Amino acid sequence: MTSSALMNNYGTRKLTLTKGDGSWVWDDQGNRYLDAISGIAVCGLGHAHPTVTKAIADQAATLSHCSNLFNIKAQETLAERLIDISGLSKLFFSNSGAEANEAAIKLARLFGHSKDIDEPAIIVMQNSFHGRTLATLTATGNRKVHAGFEPLVRGFVRAPFNDLEAIKTIATNNKNVIAVLVEPIQGEGGIRVPDEGYLPGLRQICDEQDWLFMLDEIQTSNGRTGRYFNYQHYDFLPDVVTTAKGLGNGVPIGACLAGEKAAELMQPGSHGSTFGGNPLACAAGLATVETIINENLCEKAESMGNYLQQQLGKQLEGCESVVDIRGQGLMLAVELNTPCAGLVDKAAKKGLLINVTAESVIRLLPTLNLTTDEADQLVNLLSEVIKQGL
Repeated sequence: MTSSALMNNYGTRKLTLTKGDGSWVWDDQGNRYLDAISGIAVCGLGHAHPTVTKAIADQAATLSHCSNLFNIKAQETLAERLIDISGLSKLFFSNSGAEANEAAIKLARLFGHSKDIDEPAIIVMQNSFHGRTLATLTATGNRKVHAGFEPLVRGFVRAPFNDLEAIKTIATNNKNVIAVLVEPIQGEGGIRVPDEGYLPGLRQICDEQDWLFMLDEIQTSNGRTGRYFNYQHYDFLPDVVTTAKGLGNGVPIGACLAGEKAAELMQPGSHGSTFGGNPLACAAGLATVETIINENLCEKAESMGNYLQQQLGKQLEGCESVVDIRGQGLMLAVELNTPCAGLVDKAAKKGLLINVTAESVIRLLPTLNLTTDEADQLVNLLSEVIKQGL
């Protein structure tokens, strides 16, 4: 039962989770669940991972917070590690994905003003999701997210996702555009994977137009799609990339990384955060990053994602309600031909936690270290739920 002291942001929540271990969680009644959403792509290493747990405990016993008035060794070490992995130049730490995207939007505005453009505009995509702050909800391509928060922030131009011709048309007609902000795979939009040439095509257009190419990798990074960052499936670098969710394995932390074109735009006073990059969050982040790399979890996510797609395809072959099974790495979707939010409760009753987005898409975001046995259980339980229907 949800406490009356809480604002009703999330509606009625039927389960109270009290404990986690790896890919499993338990509720306050002692029931066990296979977690196929891992905190919405946050707990990539699973729950209560021993390395992250130790890092948090050790840092909490030493220094949890001191603010950015001082140098923070863990912050510097994590920043250097992420720059080494990404191939970019500098970064800013925040506390969430929305805040990381706010930093990216501010970088774009600074870039535009450096080009003497008084009202710089950013191209964003329909059906996208970038956060719940006023600027990031405006950037989000979903009218439901906007409703009730008008007037929205100016300076965004909308385009269809996976449509390069639309971007070229905007480039011809709008001389205030200074950046493109896009998710490599649309998460909340239904796990929409673009055509192979879409992201490289956007990179080329941005180069031709002298725009910033900005990737929202809040959900697709930290090994989720089979590379540390999704853009590493391709042969290009973005100018700006944001990450959060899986970066701290449950401890709030985000980052906005920038390449040479944008790395020097922020100066003292341009932006800041009281909590961003504090010792505790960065200790958790560093432990998470090193575990992902050292345990080859990017590669495991790719192979396990392929396995899950294959097994789901076999189990659901001929199932008339299934429209598509798609995704990349361990960011997967089973799209049905009807709204299916009711399947969340049905799956939970069988011991499986899933998520439904875009009304009719079952979104699967299991842990990166999911075992084959756990994957088989996920496939069997989910297939049973889908076949039984609503």
